Amino acid sequence: MEKTKIILDVDTGVDDALAVLYALASPRLEVLGLTTCFGNVDVDTATRNTLALVALSGRDVPVYRGSEAPLLRPWSGPVPWIHGENGLGNAPVTASGRPAEEDAVHFIRRVVREHPHEVVLVPVARLTNVAKAFLFDPELPRLVRRVVVMGGAAFCPGNVTPVAEANIWGDPEAARIVFKSGAPVTMVGLDVTMRTLLVHEQLASMAARPYRALVQEAVRFYMHSYYAAGRVPSLSCPLHDPLAVGVAEDPALCTVRRYAVDVETQGELTAGMTVVDARADSAAEKNVDVCVDVDAPAFLQRFCAVLGMDASA
Repeated sequence: MEKTKIILDVDTGVDDALAVLYALASPRLEVLGLTTCFGNVDVDTATRNTLALVALSGRDVPVYRGSEAPLLRPWSGPVPWIHGENGLGNAPVTASGRPAEEDAVHFIRRVVREHPHEVVLVPVARLTNVAKAFLFDPELPRLVRRVVVMGGAAFCPGNVTPVAEANIWGDPEAARIVFKSGAPVTMVGLDVTMRTLLVHEQLASMAARPYRALVQEAVRFYMHSYYAAGRVPSLSCPLHDPLAVGVAEDPALCTVRRYAVDVETQGELTAGMTVVDARADSAAEKNVDVCVDVDAPAFLQRFCAVLGMDASA
């Protein structure tokens, strides 16, 4: 089976950590590199967390430090009430290794050009790194195989504002650049990620792995933050970022519909909103494949199998 080549772009908080470990362990994926960005934590913390996860996974995959702030606006800061002070639920993290000398944006450009039409970009952070790469090299959108974005809310509420999801809201100008770049884009938004819940019993069933203690402590913190906020019906958490990785390796996991999608960058109440034109008679150019449904049991089965959990727990 030919593996799908991906670059995974992360702001390594808890669900990013699960996405990293899942991608590195998946037999269907070839992770060419991990790029880091501000978001859940600052970029240096994201880089340290990512390096630690790579070391625990036993893989030799390079990590590239990326953007410190949005394109045009100040960074709003970390979200410790969701991901903990260190981004990993305050679980002890042992620093390991150093990032590559090359920065994330130049790495993305170089690798896409080395493997034209083969590389799937999987940004599960703010879209700043990808937008910068597209601005730096305007031909790049036509050379990527696909961009699978964890972000947006098409027909459901946002999670930062009533209408905006965190990754889009965190740098709406960057998201707009990527969505309107002409690259093939799949939006894996809250419409589907909030239906893909990992429950406490599944987490507790995790087999012995070098990263088990870290994952269990970090994810318990994350689950409690979601449950305390009333966002999930039981002690559980949505697999936002891992689902985007899952769609990169198997697009059939989600049902998509193609829409004209833009991003609001100016609105006082709506900045960061993914504006989806669902009108039947719209003449707007359809530019994004929007995930509208997900085979959650199939994805959970695969995710749990890869990370050594019992999906039936």
